[in-house]
Amino acid sequence: MANIEQKIKAPILKLRKNFDTPRKDFARLLGISERSLAGLEQGKKPTPPMQRKIRELIRLYEALVKVVHADFVSGWLQEPNTAFNNLKPLEVVERGETDRIWKMIYYLESGIAS
Repeated sequence: MANIEQKIKAPILKLRKNFDTPRKDFARLLGISERSLAGLEQGKKPTPPMQRKIRELIRLYEALVKVVHADFVSGWLQEPNTAFNNLKPLEVVERGETDRIWKMIYYLESGIAS
């Protein structure tokens, strides 16, 4: 049983550790309450929609670390960004506008001026 729980917990804990964000902010990235996140971290099985959100965040993190050093992702998420009309990237994700971040990543990777 512990092995199954570890498989469920590991992605959530690893992802939060990668983002280097407090539970409060990570819950905002997932669009859930801190209490729900705590449940996931303690082994509660994520629902299929939550599994999709987790996979999306994993993909986003993997793309971000190609253009922003991993040590700076957490700070970058918290800083107002002119590319997002002075919203914090965390707020952009929270609003469900992740496509704006993907567009920025595309331009940074391609070298095309936006």
